[in-house]
Parts: sequence; C-alpha cells; structure tokens
Amino acid sequence: MNHDRQIVGGARDTGATSDPGPPGLDPLPAPLRDPKPMLDRVIAEWGGHDDLWLFGYGSLIWRPDFGFVERQPARVHGWHRALKMWSRVNRGTVENPGLVFGLLSGGCCRGMVFRVPAADGLETLGRLWLREMPTGVYDPRWLECVTPHSTVRALAFTLSRRSPNFTGELSDERYAQIFESAVGRYGSSLDYAHQTLLELRRHAIHDAALARLIKLAESRLSAQADSGASKSPVYPPDSTSNHGSKE
Repeated sequence: MNHDRQIVGGARDTGATSDPGPPGLDPLPAPLRDPKPMLDRVIAEWGGHDDLWLFGYGSLIWRPDFGFVERQPARVHGWHRALKMWSRVNRGTVENPGLVFGLLSGGCCRGMVFRVPAADGLETLGRLWLREMPTGVYDPRWLECVTPHSTVRALAFTLSRRSPNFTGELSDERYAQIFESAVGRYGSSLDYAHQTLLELRRHAIHDAALARLIKLAESRLSAQADSGASKSPVYPPDSTSNHGSKE
C-alpha cells in the first residue's frame, strides 16, 4: 500500500525512521485523515504486555518488513481479499491509477498471521504505519484469525467501501487495461498481483479470483504480442525489487 514517510502528527516514540523512496519522484498525496490517532488507539488496545499478532493477506505475506518469531496460515471470517484499491503512487500514478489489495467486508480470507515479540511490538507498529498508513486510507481492526492450532486476535488493515480509494466493481476489460498500463514507482500492478499469487500458492492458499484475473491479463498480453500490437510497459527495469508498499 504505501511508501514510507513520517506519520502525520508524529509517532516519534515508535523508533521508526522514514524512507522517502526513490529520489526525484512526486511526494505522497495529502492524507485522507490523520493516521496518528488510529495508531494511538491500536497501541492502547494492544496494551504492550502480550506478543503482537498481525494478519497479512497481500504484500505483507511476501514482504513483511518486520521481524517475527512465528508465522502460521490463518483464516478470517467476514472479510475477503480484493484487488479493489486504487494506487496512485507505488503501482500507478494520479493520471493512470493502478491497483492493490484491500480487505473488504464479507466472505472469508486465507492469509498468514505473524507473531511479534511484545518487546518489539511498538517499533513494529510504527514501521507498519509508515508503510501502510501515511495517508490514513485503511481502517485497522483486530480480527479473530483461525490457525491450525488455535484462534488468535490479530491486527489487519481493512478497507471501507466508503473510501475514495475503493474502486467499486471493475469489469474484466478495465482490469485488463490497468494491468497493461499502470506502473508506479515500485513497478506495475500486474507484477504486484503476480507476486502475491505466487506467494499465496507457495503457502497452499488458492485465490481463484486473483488467478482468473492474472490469466486474463496474460492471455491478452500474449494475443497482443502475437498480433504485433504496441502496448505500455508492464514490467519496468526495477519491478523485480520486493517493495511491498501499496499506495
């Protein structure tokens, strides 16, 4: 979701440092809302005494960017992974937005939970806020995550359908257009979606909707190549770097 910037309003006590990303590029869009109060609320709800659990459903699975002592497959009920969040920085631009994943209400979602030692929890939350929440786009929630051994309460970054970054329903044609052309500072939307699909499969997590979209895009690109039609670049030179931020 987002590239690292200092959190609006502070969070200096977390120990996180900002990373402006590649030089010479446009700054982040103005925040939708101040993320600092949401971080303060999450810290208060967690309490700091127990280990911190985090739920990953997209790029956090293949690039967590934090240390952990345990990782398990997990399922959450009442939420589902969806490639329905506009990205105007890292996987697209303001003029040509790309797509990243959000966790929307309804259905169920398989992902991974990570256990972070309590002593590292505050710093980890600070780093996550720099990565995921500089513009305040997500609604952080504590969700009950069912693992093969137990149920744990983990923090997840959910997306409201009222958010201006929610795409609404997109046609197959629109997805194909975005996959063909949308490229941001950390690569293309198709590269991001493909990396996520590969990592999900590595953990025996099957996402039929995502697999169908990627197959559609690849078939379209193959047909264009066969016909000799020109197209916008999908994989820029640095797209193989494992930047997992979403904005």
